[in-house]
Amino acid sequence: MSNQENTSRSKPFFDWGLLLLMYNMMLLGVLFISVATYNPSVSVDLPLINKIMSSESGRWQAIFTIASPVAVWFIVSIPYERIKPFVRLFYYIIMFLLVLVIGTSSIRNVSAWFRLTLGRMFQPSEFAKLAMILMLARSISSDEKPMSNFKSAVKLIGTFLLPALLTLFQGEAGTVIVMAVIFYVMIYFGGADWKWLLGLAIMAAIAIGLIFGYGIISGSDDYRLLRILSFIDPTKYAQSAGLQILNSQEAIGSGGLNGIGFFITGSHSQLNFVPEDWTDFVFATIGEAVGFVGCVAIILLYFLIVLRMLYLARYTADEFGRLIIIGVTAMMFFHVFQNIAMTIGIMPITGIPLPFLSYGGSNLLTNVAGVSLVLNVTKNRSVAVSSTSINVSLLNPVSGKRRKRKKKVYVNTSEEV
Repeated sequence: MSNQENTSRSKPFFDWGLLLLMYNMMLLGVLFISVATYNPSVSVDLPLINKIMSSESGRWQAIFTIASPVAVWFIVSIPYERIKPFVRLFYYIIMFLLVLVIGTSSIRNVSAWFRLTLGRMFQPSEFAKLAMILMLARSISSDEKPMSNFKSAVKLIGTFLLPALLTLFQGEAGTVIVMAVIFYVMIYFGGADWKWLLGLAIMAAIAIGLIFGYGIISGSDDYRLLRILSFIDPTKYAQSAGLQILNSQEAIGSGGLNGIGFFITGSHSQLNFVPEDWTDFVFATIGEAVGFVGCVAIILLYFLIVLRMLYLARYTADEFGRLIIIGVTAMMFFHVFQNIAMTIGIMPITGIPLPFLSYGGSNLLTNVAGVSLVLNVTKNRSVAVSSTSINVSLLNPVSGKRRKRKKKVYVNTSEEV
């Protein structure tokens, strides 16, 4: 590819296509949440807006969606390079909130929410993922060779471990797994030393093996271990931890090829057959309502979002901006993969919501903010106007040989300076 074509593709612009894809998913989320919480006393002949308004969860999700452009505008309007000096402050504020929330009352063995007015709740661990992405992007982009020495490795691993451990203390193992995936993907694309990458991968594999092994032989009644055991043999735990998996599979299967339709009285979703089918298990509602064809269409929409963000990262010359996009993409991809996989029974249940489709203001705002950061980078990024090799004579202190280094020149062509 020519330098001219590469420069053209890396020019700053506002990606309306990505924004429209996001809002398409958000509107679908309002619809499916309303279907999952459908009140059969509401006439099926009433307009769609009445059915949405009759559902408290659907109504609140609609309010979050309508209010979200304010967040998009705010995040996109400040060039990301101006955000960079405040990343550390944002990171430690979120860490402080993670400490405070540990002392709150638990919901289903998890202490992760601050109770707000009007019955709303705020979940700091959702925003901790964004804080970690920004902090890692800042640290990696300022290091010529990330994790090339022990000090650099400890710094980056600590950036991940602090929010991960605080989140684990709250009982949110699923979110910790998401953080681990984000961390590994970002250090990989950030150019971390291969020895650290290999070592961390081996440690993760050993940890997963130990957890599964302990779950099989321990006989513990810990709900996390029961989720693992029910994943291995859900029928054995059909009246406890395996119930959600089995019922979810049945609901998705009942949709057949084209689904049974929306707001059907007596449907699995209307009868609350699948627990949490408007939050973590909303894909069960989707599968029943729109069938195999609709599920494939939803997955394709997610695929387009992820593929688009990877494309934007590919043509973002600035390392800090590129790593932000990569971190958001990793977060989005793993959420989608893990959520859909657990609802169809090919991954253990982890309590990870489906981006834009699951009910929840904190998760929705986190994903909106993540995409908004991507839009910010593409709108305010610099362009590589020259990528030719420049003969820079550098003396190698080890071999004494001279080597060449490629040098790029960046120009900020955005209107905001």
